[in-house]
Amino acid sequence: MPHAPSRRPTILDVARVAGVSKSLVSLALRGGPGVSESARARITAAADQLGYRSNALARGLVQGRTMLLGVLLTDLANPYHTDVVAGVEEAAAEAGFGVLLAHGRRDAERLATQLGTLVELNVDGVVAISSWVDGDALRAAARRTPVVVVGRPEHPPEGVDTVANDDAAGAGQAVAHLLDLGHREIVFVTTSRRPAAQGRRRGYETAVRGAGLTPRVLAVEHADQLHAHAAPLVASGATALLANNDLTAVALLDAAHDLGVPVPGRLSVVGYDNSTVAALVRPRLTSVDQPRPELGRTAVRLLLERAVDGRTADRHEVLRPRLVPRTSTGPARP
Repeated sequence: MPHAPSRRPTILDVARVAGVSKSLVSLALRGGPGVSESARARITAAADQLGYRSNALARGLVQGRTMLLGVLLTDLANPYHTDVVAGVEEAAAEAGFGVLLAHGRRDAERLATQLGTLVELNVDGVVAISSWVDGDALRAAARRTPVVVVGRPEHPPEGVDTVANDDAAGAGQAVAHLLDLGHREIVFVTTSRRPAAQGRRRGYETAVRGAGLTPRVLAVEHADQLHAHAAPLVASGATALLANNDLTAVALLDAAHDLGVPVPGRLSVVGYDNSTVAALVRPRLTSVDQPRPELGRTAVRLLLERAVDGRTADRHEVLRPRLVPRTSTGPARP
């Protein structure tokens, strides 16, 4: 017959084993002042012996906080999102907060539902790593807890902070790099109509026109459609492709490989995000680096400014990207 699980040790058990009061145990485990080193050592040893772990939820109820931040992201399969989450987790841990993760699965309705669930769990703030979340859902959530969007929502609701990179500037850096390599037939390839992709397209078009060239854009709904367009692109004389993100760029590398088109010998490819995949593919992908962990850390700082410091004015921070050249780009060849 299976044994029933033993009950979880409490702060009273720690006080009994250490031979001190419950209040002294609470003070010591919080790292508070007024506890002698010998008493603190006895209390710590007793807690370790019993396997006691403080109840963060109960402590949060006393403090009026749960000490948890919610993180909502569009796509767990996209390394850009998971890189931002890593920055959120680091900054949250440094501030003494835990993190709850919710996945929207690239579905706007599910994202709104997941956002509501995080708010119902009384998190102390939400970082939404997505520009897909419905504005009304963001507005409703922000009435109950601080909300920061990492990305570029089309119409940021009042009461919601945002942090993003300068998409147009990043695309401009990519075009400048390709122009320096002698490319004159540069095509912008996008699989998204979201504001970030549109900003990158505008940056591309401005930079290309500034060089006296004509912009060329290929827009498709899904990356798996790129194979059908790769051959016509090459046949049209394109020598360089700037993708709206790294996953689109990797799909272009795959299509070029299947066609037998050498990269960068015949075709140069640039991605955007500098996600972890950029350094793993062959050839290694030249990409515009969004400071992904820093985006996450900045989002946490903005949350805590509202939740802890009481800031009420909206903030919209923009971080500067930088190009990371690798082996997927090379000199243009006739």
